Amino acid sequence: METKYVVLLTLAVMLVLVNGDGESSVKPIVKIVKGKKVCDKGWECKGLSEYCCNQTISDYFQTYQFENLFAKRNSPVAHATGFWDYHSFITAAAGYQPHGFGTTGGKVTSMKEVAAFLGHVGSKTSCGYGVATGGPLAWGLCYNKELSPNKLYCDDYYKLTYPCSPGASYHGRGALPLYWNYNYGETGEALKVDLLNHPEYIEQNATLAFQAAIWRWMTPVKKHQPSAHDVFVGNWKPTKNDTLAKRVPGFGTTMNVLYGDQVCGQGDSESMNNMISHYQHYLDLMGVGREEAGPHEVLSCAEQEAFNPTSTSSSSSSS
Repeated sequence: METKYVVLLTLAVMLVLVNGDGESSVKPIVKIVKGKKVCDKGWECKGLSEYCCNQTISDYFQTYQFENLFAKRNSPVAHATGFWDYHSFITAAAGYQPHGFGTTGGKVTSMKEVAAFLGHVGSKTSCGYGVATGGPLAWGLCYNKELSPNKLYCDDYYKLTYPCSPGASYHGRGALPLYWNYNYGETGEALKVDLLNHPEYIEQNATLAFQAAIWRWMTPVKKHQPSAHDVFVGNWKPTKNDTLAKRVPGFGTTMNVLYGDQVCGQGDSESMNNMISHYQHYLDLMGVGREEAGPHEVLSCAEQEAFNPTSTSSSSSSS
C-alpha cells in the first residue's frame, strides 16, 4: 500500500512539472542583486535578469502555437523534416531575452516582435509555392539549407580576416540563411563556434541555427546603425536623413536592416510582400491580429533607401 502511495505521489509531481504542451516547466531561480529582483528560468530564459522575473516568450508563445505557425515543416515532402522544433527556438532565444528579444514593451509588443522575427524566418525557409497544401504561408521552416548551391560563396577580399576553409561551402544555411565566408566568420565569433571552418554546423543543430538568426536580428550590421530589433521595438529614433530616406520604425525597416536594397527601394516586390504576408499571418495565428501590424508605410520598405547600398557595401546575411 505504501509503495502504491509513493508511485501515485511521484506521478502527481510529474504532472505538476509538465505543462499541457508536454514541455517541462522550470521553477525560476530568484535572487536579489543590488536591491533588485533577478531570475533565471533555465532553458526558457537563461541568465539572471529582471526580464526572467516577468513574462518570457514561453509564457505567451507555446508549443501548439509554434506548431500552428509551421504546420507543414515535418511533412514528408519538406526538406528539413524533424530538424526544427519549439524547444530549439526557446533555447536559442533564452540568451537574448534578457537583452530584450521578445521581452521589450508589453505583451502585445513582445508577441509582435516574435511574430516579426519568425515572419522573416518563415518566408526565408518556405517551400510553400503556388497551390501548396494548407496554403503557401503554412510551409515555413521547410528548409535548413540551400539544396543546390551554384557556388561556394567564398570572397577572397576577406582572406586575411575570414579566410575560406579548404573545401568548405558558405552557401545558405539556417533560419535566416547565412551566406559568404565573412558572415559565417563574424557569426561564429559572436556565438563562439568555429563556423568559418565548419559552416555545416548550422545545418546540423537547430538551436545553433536559431541562435545565429536571433543574433543577426539583435545586432547592427554596422556601428552607429540600428539592429532589426531596435527599429522594430522603438529603440531607434530616425534622424533627419532617415526621414528623408523614408525609413521609419516598424517591420518595413527590419527588412532594410537585414537585406538592404536586395528587397527595399524596389517598389512593391514579391519578396517584400511575402515577408509581410508571413508576419501578418503569424500575428493572426498567435492571437494578436494583423490589425496590430500597423499601416502600409510601417509594414513596407518599397520606397526606402537602403542603410547600406550594395554599390558601397558588401551584401548582408542573405543573398
